[in-house]
Amino acid sequence: MLGLKLPTDPRWVNLVERSIEEILTDHAYCEQKATSTAISLIINFSDREKLVEVLTPAVSEEWGHFQRVIKELKKRNLKLGRPRKDEYVNELFKLERKGGNIEIQLMDRLLINALVEARSCERFRLLSLEINDLDLRKFYHELMISEAGHYRNYIGLAKEYMDANIVDARWQEILNIEIDILAKIELRGDKVH
Repeated sequence: MLGLKLPTDPRWVNLVERSIEEILTDHAYCEQKATSTAISLIINFSDREKLVEVLTPAVSEEWGHFQRVIKELKKRNLKLGRPRKDEYVNELFKLERKGGNIEIQLMDRLLINALVEARSCERFRLLSLEINDLDLRKFYHELMISEAGHYRNYIGLAKEYMDANIVDARWQEILNIEIDILAKIELRGDKVH
């Protein structure tokens, strides 16, 4: 369903289990960024009725995820650490074409966000199946389902505002580039991406 061309190395879950506080902290900040990204899209493309309609509830949902991650930290007597650079997302956003056609820029932003959601979904699925902490298994199963919905929303919005064939071609291009991005980034258990 997600179309990812490179699965996450299954050893990632083992790395995560060694640093639960770190992964939950990183996850919390990922949810903050997802919230602010959806808000930014609404602000910058407020004339796109369907986009506003679809992303407005996503803002609340993403912020709700942030709150849930904070609860998981507190439940374990862990603390929210400092935010850290998300090399994966930063590299993906370098793919956004600047200037020129606003429709192309919007499509790129939507597709990059779709990929971030798809990768999160894929990794949350791994956690929901493999992590030893049964509470976190359930937690990540629920979030996996939500991330899949966000992925579909972003792809759907891209196709709402751009020809589906153009969207599909650009999606495949971004997926192929993601392989190189992932190859450059060290597999770490303290990062969602």
